[in-house]
Amino acid sequence: MNNRSTSSEKKLTLVLLCWLFGLFSVHRFYTGKYLSGGLQLLAFLSAGVFGALEIEVPGIVAGTIGGVWLIVDFMLIIMGKFTDREGKLIK
Repeated sequence: MNNRSTSSEKKLTLVLLCWLFGLFSVHRFYTGKYLSGGLQLLAFLSAGVFGALEIEVPGIVAGTIGGVWLIVDFMLIIMGKFTDREGKLIK
C-alpha cells in the first residue's frame, strides 16, 4: 500500500498540459518542479538552437534527451505515478 498523500493538482489538467505544451515543460511548472522543468525546457531549446545552427549531433542528443524525458513524464502521469514538488501523487 502507498502511504503518500495525493496532490491538489488535477490529473486531467496535467495530462492535457503535458500533451499540448510538453515541449515547453508547462506540466512540470504546473506541479512546482521548477528546476527540472527549466532543465527540460533547456534541453528542447538547445536542440532547436543547435538545429538552427546546423550543428547536428548535439542537437540530436539534446532533442533525444528532452523527448525521452517528455515521454517518460507522460507515461508516469497516465499511470498515476507522477508527483508534485512535495512528493504527493497526482491522481
